[in-house]
Amino acid sequence: MEKDTKRVFLVILDGVGIGALPDAAAYGDEGANSLLHCSEKVGGLPLPCLDRLGLGKIAERKGSVREPRPAAHFGIMQEASAGKDTLTGHWELMGLITSEPFPTFPHGLPEAILNAFEERTGWAPLGGHPASGTEIIEALGREHLASGRPIVYTSADSVFQIAAHLDRFSLKALYGMCEEAREVVTPHGIARVIARPFAGKPGHFHRTADRKDFVLPPPGQTLLDVLGARHIPCLGIGKIRNIFAGRGIPHSLPATNNQQGIRRIEEALDQHPEGLVFINLNDFDTEYGHRRNARGYAEALRALDDALPHLLAGLRKGDILMLTADHGCDPTHRGTDHTREFVPLLVHTKGCREGSFLGVRKSFADVAATVAEAFSLPWDSSGESFFGCLQTA
Repeated sequence: MEKDTKRVFLVILDGVGIGALPDAAAYGDEGANSLLHCSEKVGGLPLPCLDRLGLGKIAERKGSVREPRPAAHFGIMQEASAGKDTLTGHWELMGLITSEPFPTFPHGLPEAILNAFEERTGWAPLGGHPASGTEIIEALGREHLASGRPIVYTSADSVFQIAAHLDRFSLKALYGMCEEAREVVTPHGIARVIARPFAGKPGHFHRTADRKDFVLPPPGQTLLDVLGARHIPCLGIGKIRNIFAGRGIPHSLPATNNQQGIRRIEEALDQHPEGLVFINLNDFDTEYGHRRNARGYAEALRALDDALPHLLAGLRKGDILMLTADHGCDPTHRGTDHTREFVPLLVHTKGCREGSFLGVRKSFADVAATVAEAFSLPWDSSGESFFGCLQTA
């Protein structure tokens, strides 16, 4: 295609992996394959639009179709960074490769961190161990309501989560406590502090939609910084702004689930005339992958597949739509962690009649290099552009 790119829509299917990376055993993920195992668990997973774009040619799946002439360019990407965290994957997609994984705490948060939190906030926390968010508020919620002590916990990810009932802490107070916790845990390299407000009565507690993440800023330059320096607009949809600590994302729209995220894409197709639209569809990961719910994972993929024809029809001449992922989250794998996997890469350009194979890319950073070239930007960071392969046949 000619270099007349006006818009790039980069859609991250959070947690949709397509097979274990060569080093997956070092992460306890040997044999993981999110897409394949999900399709087997549900007895087959037809995804006709994704297969028309080439998914069936790059990823094994029960019910897949190998389209002979895909309508998108198709490839496979492997992660060059260490780790399998959301931040790690997204940062690499924007050209920043990290050599050390974020710390995790499978045996509980260290006493030094919990003591520093108490000293900073004045609250001795409840919990402190790895837990499911819904389970820990049921276990400790009654004591929290009685004492006011916030519930603190971690997970398989590099997180320091603070749960508080809205009858005990206003959102402003909870967010303020999280900002203080962010300063406490930053020297320890913890990726995210997460506010987890909840409401309801004992036995019927429920988390509200007011989650907020307080993340480490990227430790180096990303493509988003380059776009901002050249005044090329970037719109983040979903948790993108949080992932980059707001840096390089001047405009952001929330999306509490995939359905709302897809509606936001539709709106951007009509209302965002130029630049990068960067979207995270999180339900595959948060709602279904971590909860090892293969049926929900499959239904979320079907819903995306049903929505894609309308999204494709909304593209204009010069637009690029990229579909990829940041890591795996195999809903059939042991534990509840992310899984270290290859991810799919599907790239559709308006007018493309037959796509080409983009190969096995050595780094997610190839996406950043490609977007930079599409916008005619200088790029001397990680990644190898495949923009030259995006030819309309």
